[in-house]
Amino acid sequence: MGACLGVCSLLSCVSCLCGSAPCLLCGCCPSTKNSTISRLIFTFFLFLGTAVSIIMIIPGVENQLYKLPGFCEGGSSVLGVQGHVNCNSFLGLKSVYRMSFATAAFFFLFALIMICVRSSKDPRAAIQNGFWFFKFLILIGITVGAFYIPDGSFTSVWFYFGVVGSFLFILIQLILLIDFAHSWSQIWLRNANEGNAKGWYAALFIFTFIFYAVSIAAVVLLYVYYTKPDDCTVGKALISLNLIFCLIVSVVSVLPKVQDAQPHSGLLQASIITLYTLFITWSALANVPDEYCNPTLLVRNSTASLAADGQVTLWWDAPSIVGLIIFVLCTLFISVRSSDNSQVNKMMLTEESPAMLSSGDPGMESGVHQAYDNEQDSVAYNYSFFHICLFLASLYIMMTLTNWYRPDEHFQTMTSPWTAVWVKISSSWAGLLLYLWTLLAPIILPGRDFS
Repeated sequence: MGACLGVCSLLSCVSCLCGSAPCLLCGCCPSTKNSTISRLIFTFFLFLGTAVSIIMIIPGVENQLYKLPGFCEGGSSVLGVQGHVNCNSFLGLKSVYRMSFATAAFFFLFALIMICVRSSKDPRAAIQNGFWFFKFLILIGITVGAFYIPDGSFTSVWFYFGVVGSFLFILIQLILLIDFAHSWSQIWLRNANEGNAKGWYAALFIFTFIFYAVSIAAVVLLYVYYTKPDDCTVGKALISLNLIFCLIVSVVSVLPKVQDAQPHSGLLQASIITLYTLFITWSALANVPDEYCNPTLLVRNSTASLAADGQVTLWWDAPSIVGLIIFVLCTLFISVRSSDNSQVNKMMLTEESPAMLSSGDPGMESGVHQAYDNEQDSVAYNYSFFHICLFLASLYIMMTLTNWYRPDEHFQTMTSPWTAVWVKISSSWAGLLLYLWTLLAPIILPGRDFS
């Protein structure tokens, strides 16, 4: 009897995967009209693709990928389809590129389908919030098809797609980080005004001190490990420039005019931006294609699976691991939360719907402004832009897992190009300019509302 009930319960849950209506009667599934749940499930698809990519690039697994039927050139075929991938060179990287192509194509497809959806009454809104089983089948189908893409110029062309997409996703990360820093400071200053001011101000001071202390330590370590007294001029210049820029935005954040225009602005936000900028600098220096100036440089060739010291060469290093963690946090941030700042909501296309504004803000829970879930009258976020963000995230994770490395024309050597260095550095400069603009905009344009 218990087994029968368990089977019935399982079947009722499976029905939720096939559409939105059955979920209204399904106790084990959330309502598919819940915008947060929809975004989380799409994010789960992205994380699933990321997990598969990580597994494929593990050295032990990478060496077994040639056994995939119909994948390798000259190998076994599937239903008469012969693979066109040279499995003798960088099979892990090629697999990650194809997996990322599949997830990117999946989200780009839905970005096109969901263009100009303004209300949940639009029939396409039902596609966005339901039919999860069929979406999963589509993702699997695209993934299988991606593994039959011939080598040719695919890897080289998709590398440049990854570079551009990663640059844009880093900017999105910076926007979210700036918004998070402002929201954090506003909440704690508001709590200080309501009571126990000494405790809240002490907490602000402690965290600001910690962030700046870690930043100073990071600068010292960057100079020690990525520069030499007689060489590495580029590394010295990049570290020094970003250090100067971080000092400038820190000073600007506490200027009297800036404080008058934005009372919640302060060193906490500047310390967070400084720390993230130095992380981007570290990540860029880890891609400098000069082994003398970059002790963490990984050089792989297609004929040797072992490094010179006999150890297996891993695809990712410390900056890649930190970047992966930040990627997970930012993607979840996009999925579950709208900003407290109306300007950020407009920029990220997640501005609250009219129904939300007129119903007492039902997304407020315990003082935290959560993403608006009820979409009966209008959508709570821009569907297409959300999928574009996941599309860019797919490209970013592809570049992160492969360390932004690129094989040569003959797929004999894998090296780090200067392109990766300058893309990361330019994104850090763009982020600092964006943060500086958030500080100076109310002064430069006093007639506009930047609340």
